[in-house]
Amino acid sequence: QSNACAQAQVAQSIAVCSIGQPPLSGHGPVPSFAVQRQGWQAQPMTTDPPTCALCGRPVPPDVPQSRHHLIPRLKGGKGGDTVLLHHICHKEIHVTLTESSLARDFATPDALRAHPRLARFIAWVARRPPGFLSRVPGGPRRK
Repeated sequence: QSNACAQAQVAQSIAVCSIGQPPLSGHGPVPSFAVQRQGWQAQPMTTDPPTCALCGRPVPPDVPQSRHHLIPRLKGGKGGDTVLLHHICHKEIHVTLTESSLARDFATPDALRAHPRLARFIAWVARRPPGFLSRVPGGPRRK
């Protein structure tokens, strides 16, 4: 078969699979990976879950997760940049730091990772599976 014919068969199989119906018989095997269309060629989609901006572990879709405003909403960060975090990582940030200190000194993931208490937390949580849940030790911060 010509290369163009083979590409057409794969494209047709992908198009049919993307709507959840079986491919037509005689049109070649269906790729075993999810695809996204990009121009004329189908490219494999990544199936890797996103990573937590604090601890660097994967954040699967079935794990509690949160969006952290790098500048707190109360300090002018409404509509600003956010990062995806495990829920436990997000809780640890807000137990450790005040809204003012987050806005003033810890408005980047790198700055958060450099904080001594958060660095100890990251080392501790890195040994846990991505779905690990725990109460955050230390209670609420002093205002």
